[in-house]
Amino acid sequence: MSTTTWIDALATDALPTDDVIGIEVDGRDIALYTVGDAVYATDNLCTHGHARLCDGFLEGHEIECPLHQGKFDVRDGKPTCEPATEPLRHYPVKIEGSRVFVRLD
Repeated sequence: MSTTTWIDALATDALPTDDVIGIEVDGRDIALYTVGDAVYATDNLCTHGHARLCDGFLEGHEIECPLHQGKFDVRDGKPTCEPATEPLRHYPVKIEGSRVFVRLD
């Protein structure tokens, strides 16, 4: 039997509009992205250059690393542009009331 642990990450009014924010969730550096009405979460470090993705440029569903311009799809963490070749770890997100919850397991 597995247990699913949702961690309260932040208030919904702290989310940027169509942008990215870096936060710490249970000791992990996480990037939260808003695209329209959807919210996505990945690790905040680029798998290529180890730059913080929250300092990058979000365009649609792609985040561009600020260091070497590699890109990832924020919906599933898959690289979409070299030099990034390794996917980001991505996490389920849910909104309940005025809070954003992330599942890290």
